[in-house]
Amino acid sequence: MVSVEERYEHLEKTIRGYNISADFAQIKAAYVYAREHHGAQMRRDGTPYITHPLQVAQIVAEMRLDSESIIAALLHDCIEDTDSTYEDIAKRFGVTVADVVDGVTKLTRVKYSTMEEEQMENLRKMLFAMSRDIRVILIKIADRLHNMRTMEYQTPAKQKKKAFETMEIYAPIAHRLGMQKVKWELEDLSLKYLDPVAYDDICKKLEAASDEHDQFMSAVQSEVNARLEELGIPHATVYGRVKHPYSIYRKMYAQEKTMDEVYDLFAFRVLVDTVSDCYNVLGVIHDLYKPILGRFKDYIATPKPNMYQSLHTTVIGEEGIPFEVQIRTYDMHAIAEYGVAAHWKYKQGIKKEGGEGTYEWIRRLLENQEDADAEEFIHSLKIDMFSDEVFVFTPRGDVINLPAGATPIDFAYSIHSAIGNTMVGAKVNGRMVGFDYQLHNGDIVEINTSPSAHGPSRDWMKTAKSSEARSKIRQWFKRERREENIAQGRASFESELKHAGLSLSQITPPNVLPSILKRVSFQSLDEMYAAIGYGGCTALKAVNRIRDELLQISRAAAVEKASQEAAAAKEAQEGRPPAPQKSKSEKGLIVEGLSNCLVKFSKCCTPVPGDAIVGFITRGYGVSVHRKDCPNADPDRRTAAEQGRWIKVTWSDDVYESYTTSLEVVCKDRNNLLVDISTALSSCKVSVTSLNSHITTDGFAIFHIAISVSNAAHLDQVMRKIHQISGVMKVGRPAG
Repeated sequence: MVSVEERYEHLEKTIRGYNISADFAQIKAAYVYAREHHGAQMRRDGTPYITHPLQVAQIVAEMRLDSESIIAALLHDCIEDTDSTYEDIAKRFGVTVADVVDGVTKLTRVKYSTMEEEQMENLRKMLFAMSRDIRVILIKIADRLHNMRTMEYQTPAKQKKKAFETMEIYAPIAHRLGMQKVKWELEDLSLKYLDPVAYDDICKKLEAASDEHDQFMSAVQSEVNARLEELGIPHATVYGRVKHPYSIYRKMYAQEKTMDEVYDLFAFRVLVDTVSDCYNVLGVIHDLYKPILGRFKDYIATPKPNMYQSLHTTVIGEEGIPFEVQIRTYDMHAIAEYGVAAHWKYKQGIKKEGGEGTYEWIRRLLENQEDADAEEFIHSLKIDMFSDEVFVFTPRGDVINLPAGATPIDFAYSIHSAIGNTMVGAKVNGRMVGFDYQLHNGDIVEINTSPSAHGPSRDWMKTAKSSEARSKIRQWFKRERREENIAQGRASFESELKHAGLSLSQITPPNVLPSILKRVSFQSLDEMYAAIGYGGCTALKAVNRIRDELLQISRAAAVEKASQEAAAAKEAQEGRPPAPQKSKSEKGLIVEGLSNCLVKFSKCCTPVPGDAIVGFITRGYGVSVHRKDCPNADPDRRTAAEQGRWIKVTWSDDVYESYTTSLEVVCKDRNNLLVDISTALSSCKVSVTSLNSHITTDGFAIFHIAISVSNAAHLDQVMRKIHQISGVMKVGRPAG
């Protein structure tokens, strides 16, 4: 076991290796401060908690960041997990360090109505802090990387949850920042927990063939080295590697291949001093080996938005084995490995805060999502930040990068909102195309505009792929068509209201309307109608929130009436309270203090015997039973008027043979997935009452399944069985 002091000494040694002028006194002070404040806290692996901040600081030091970054990494959990405050850190280590630490800190003290809303607000906070100081995300990625390295000590449920979040959020952010080395490790560690069977299978097969792979790579390396020396290309470094497990897994999944059918397992890198040497080496590689047509990419002439530069070519060796060769300079390689961290301005000694033009895309992303709700924010984030990209050209040769699947509408609005608003036609490679045409890499796009254009169509909102285009279209309708928006929004709202079994007269009384408007976050009904009209929100979401608010209002009225009746009854009995009773309901439940009452199981969390439960007295529907971990039963969310309506409910000995409950299963979409899930359910002897599924745009399959089980232990068996299916990433019980 390495001691805490030895870890700190290793950290200092790493820092001295690249920055001898670092502020070691403050770094030591930060280490002591963090160690004292984390005190006796322990990690799940049994080590003192301070080892985690030390390891995060070590990863940050390996990125070769400055003293303030190291200090912030050491302190990154202090505000969240100890009694330390922002003010105290600012006083001791400066406002800049405190801002970075605060940017990394999650919004743990705020309660949210849904998990999506909590995730959105934490991401929005992190991205906002990141737009001011890029070190926030670098430390957050280092934090997540160390957590994933030690994930083996967490529960299986938490392993899958964190691995899924890492694969969906943090690995793509690392990619967007050009941090390929970190991205690969995050992906491999996530796959280890999301699909352990496939991960182990790939690793075992790679290990079994390691001698054969090493022999092949050594032969190619020697051959290329010999030719480069012969031609006098100086300081060239050649090395090969086998693709990492997740890269192989994706190829197997996307192309439905077995491990033995994945031939391009190998990638070689050639590092040289200058750009001209890169192109010389390319000629050497194409002379030695046969290039595969269509597999050459020049990212030196047209760098990726994350600053990545390299020449890529795929060739076939003498043994008929295809392999990729990446050719780049040493400076390009540093950026390819560590991205933004490799050439960041703090490293170069510039001490100004924030404002890097390189990261303007973060600010644009946030601006485009200012009015978005949680679902829209997460969806747009995945498209704008995490999806594959397509590179197209303006007629003047400027490179524009857009999300994969982008259309001429996205291109027009990426140039300027005025271009999009006056667009009447588009040409791609000199040929007229429709507005829904999907752009491809290398397309030359020309937009035709007219001052007499009527402006964007509402259908463009469905066609546009990027949130920037959709945001600008919404802004146009918001500004130019207010009366039309109100009329259209009102019609949509009233139609949805009728569909929900409600009427406008139920929400307009003076004692009801203020709380309704507060719930939907608008100042007036016209403002809400206008937002629905221009696409700022949907009628369905507005009606759902209004229905929930009306239900709360009716519950509060029922409680008040019940309390008044109880007070009257108490007075009538001259202060003698009724004797408490317990009675067994016909559904296997005991409701404290109530006899022969109607009982129903809440659909929001579908409890089964063995779950911790609580009851809520409804108006006219008896007692509604919730799981205690259901957000709707959270004590912190109960109003004062509701307190008296929550009662104790327990399971009796004579429960039913089966109870209906719900599962949500998130998987990587593939063939025969539904067959495997059905087989697993059948093997657990459960009956399926309903099953719905949909495929997301990024290749995930989400199943909502209603099943009948005997108790919580039976349900756990079913969930474990589904977890074991290849490609299944998350199995959960919906609640709230």
